[in-house]
Amino acid sequence: MSYYISTMLNGDIADASARVEVALKQEGFGVISRIDIRETLKAKIGVDFRPYLILGACNPKLAHEALQLEDKVGTMLPCNVVVQQLSPGVIEVAAIDPVASMQAIANPALQQAAQEVRSRLASVIECLGQTRAT
Repeated sequence: MSYYISTMLNGDIADASARVEVALKQEGFGVISRIDIRETLKAKIGVDFRPYLILGACNPKLAHEALQLEDKVGTMLPCNVVVQQLSPGVIEVAAIDPVASMQAIANPALQQAAQEVRSRLASVIECLGQTRAT
């Protein structure tokens, strides 16, 4: 089982990240954190890296349900979505597969909740894949 769900887009990272945020919103997620890895690596250790963003996506209703089922599941929140430039004009969007990441937790109700989150994230990735910029 893969630990992520992904698609490829054409365009630049700014446009792709904006499109990701719109698609996430359509599935009830908000972006509660945004980490610019390229900027961080340059500032902290002086290295150049490709454009690479980590968006922390959260669906408050589903997060609340998961936290009621398992109080330590917050260690796995929010759901990370990576937007990275692989080459000029080629962007990959990859979201964590919560079903894969929560296999270590022996709680059937939480596994069912993870399926719901996975379904919504898969819809985000599928929507992006169908609306590629050219």
